[in-house]
This record gives sequence, structure tokens and C-alpha cells, in this order.
Amino acid sequence: MPDADHDSFEERFAHALRDSGEALGAGPYGLAADGAARGRRLRARRRAAVLGGAAAVALVGLGGALMLPGGTDGGSGRQQSAAGSPKARATAPSASTGTEAPAVSAGELVRTLEKLLPGGRLSQAEGRGTDDHPYVRGVYDDGKGKGAVSVSINRVPAGTREAAQNTQCPDKVFIAYDSCATTKLPDGSALMILKGYEYPNSRSGTKLWRADLVTPSGQYIDVQEWNAAAEKDAPVTRDEPPLSATQLKALATARQWRAAADAIPLAQRPQPAPNEPKGTGSVSATLAGLLPKGVKTVGKGNADPEFGYVVVDDGKGASLVQLNDQPDMRDVEGQLFGEGTRTLPDGTKVVTRKSSGDKDIEGIVMWTVDTIRPDGRRVVISAFNSGAQNTQATREAPALTMRQLEKIALDPKWLDLG
Repeated sequence: MPDADHDSFEERFAHALRDSGEALGAGPYGLAADGAARGRRLRARRRAAVLGGAAAVALVGLGGALMLPGGTDGGSGRQQSAAGSPKARATAPSASTGTEAPAVSAGELVRTLEKLLPGGRLSQAEGRGTDDHPYVRGVYDDGKGKGAVSVSINRVPAGTREAAQNTQCPDKVFIAYDSCATTKLPDGSALMILKGYEYPNSRSGTKLWRADLVTPSGQYIDVQEWNAAAEKDAPVTRDEPPLSATQLKALATARQWRAAADAIPLAQRPQPAPNEPKGTGSVSATLAGLLPKGVKTVGKGNADPEFGYVVVDDGKGASLVQLNDQPDMRDVEGQLFGEGTRTLPDGTKVVTRKSSGDKDIEGIVMWTVDTIRPDGRRVVISAFNSGAQNTQATREAPALTMRQLEKIALDPKWLDLG
């Protein structure tokens, strides 16, 4: 838990994500309801706001959706039953065909899930139609133990980095899982099959397996299943979730879900983030080049112009260092830079924090330096006393001091990344 004296936006948001199940991209039965669309919009603007929590990387690598408990509407608390909605017969332009796609009711989605499941029985089924962020979920029993199953239907801006991120396997430095693979289908769609856990450090026996499909036109289908009748607070009923990887693929690629995605109203379809990073530089590579003498880089993240990390070792144990570089965060400046903020002569604001790195792993600490320049560019860096966020501490304190972290965050090289 964070220190009581540092109830910052980033800490409150990170813990809100954890509490609502986002730590492994595993909200109540998947990317349900309004949380999915809201989460994708937030990811583009807030990815750094959860830096330091496992949720940060879940946002990057697992679709980035903010789930709400019980599949409720974030604003009204409404939950659509299988009966559908009064607007169920409305139509929406189809992005893939250019024609009017008839809306699909919650009841139709439930019947589709029942039809596509390989035998067995589906109970406690409910959903929401395409007029209001569609999803369907239920408890599936194949005779070998009950398992929760969900399908959410969404849209992502076609051809964008955001679309690609939804099918990128997460980094094991942050998320524990047994296997993950992304394949390209003959029609150009990308499909990720991940066998992981409900919690990022696999601290419980609840397993989460998922299939994420993104088509060239931006249809986004997310199928999730658990080896328990609910994703949280339910006893494990079987060793593994009921559907095999092959069955997950078949369910995720079913044409019925794509038709439902085409029926999502234009007003609910996300547009490319206006501040999508345009630079081609790698945060991980730049971060590695700014490390102080005396530390050795033993691990490094992939090329990405917005988020990166390195694992360093100064001879006293591995230490994870991660950084976000965002072009304009002035809209949340007041939330992030409050009490304890210093303002430098050039107008750059700096705030430092020391807190727990993971509320579920004893002994993990996180040191953070958060900066924002007058034009809104935010560079926030955190260091841990462990080589990963989901493993035990490897040392008493991070390998880099607060002064060293601040020097890296304020380096002008970050201005060159776009």
C-alpha cells in the first residue's frame, strides 16, 4: 500500500485498477461494458499515471481496459441483463463493410455464446447489447468443474500502436504467466493466446486464460476464462480453465463476434489518441544510455517511444528501473504535482515519492521521481529493490538513488523522442 501521506493520482488510480481486477487485464469477466472503452482512452493519456504498479504494464500489454466491478456502467451503475435494451434494433455503420449493421441484443449474444461453447452447460449468463459497450459472460460447466467465461466485443483504431498493443504478450518482468503467443491469421488479424493467472504474481491458484483478437478493420474480441466460477473470491474448481487453447481460438475468431463489433455505434468507437507518440526512439535504449557509472544493465525492454525499462545490477542485486515519457499531461498536472512539488528555474516541476512497490509482495519498495515541463511533457521514473515487480526483493534499496533518478528524468534527451 502507498504511504498515507502520498495519496497521489497515480497511486489511487493504480490501486483502483488492482481492486477492480485490472492487474492482469482481468476485470470482471473481461473487458466488460463501459470500462473497456474508458480504459483504452485512459491508457493513451494515463499510462504513466500508474507507473510503478503491475497495472501499468497490464495496460500496455493486455488491452489497457479499466474494468468495473460487476460489469456495471461507470457512470450510472446500470447492468444490462440478457433481455437486451430498448435500443436493440438500432443500426450502426459497419466499418468493415460500409453498410448498416443491425444492432445485436444482449439476449442474442448470450445465445451465441451458448451455441459456440463445445457442449456442457452455460448458467448465470448475462450481457449487454451492441448499443451500449457489448459483452456476454456466464459460468460454463463441461462436467469437470465450473469455470467463468466471458466475451467482450470492442473496437480499436485500426492500424495504430494501440491496436497492436492489444495482442502483444506482456513482459514477464511485470506479469507472471505460463505461456503466451501471438500469431497472424490468414485474414491479417492478430491473435494472442495467453495462459496466466488472475493476479500478476500468481499468488493464488486462480488461473486466467485469454484470447485477444484484433482484425485489420479494428474489431477487437477478448475472450477470457478462469478455473473457478468467478474470476475473484471464488474457490478453484479445476486445475485449468475449461477451454483449451484451440477452443479459445475458435471462440475468439467466430464470425458472430465480428458482426457484433460492426454494430457498435460510431459514437462509441475510439479514435486514435491525439497525443499518440510520433517519435521513433526507444525509451528503454535511451534510459540505458543515461544510467550512472557503476551499474550494469542485465535486462532491457523492447523498443517503444513512450514506456521502457532496464534491469540493472551494481553488484548488490538486481533492480528494476522503469520510465514513462509522455508529450502532454497538463490536464492532470494539478492531480499529480501537489504537496511537496519543487519548481525549477525553467518552470519544470519535480516531486519525489517513496512507497511500497507491490501491496501483495512484502518488502518491495518503489522510489519515484515525477517531472513535468512547462509544455506538459512528463517524464516519470521509478526504481525498485527487485529485478521484477512480481518477485521478492533482491536488495534493501533500489540500485539508483533519488538524485540519480532525478538527473535521468530531467535529461534533455527525452525531448528528442517525439
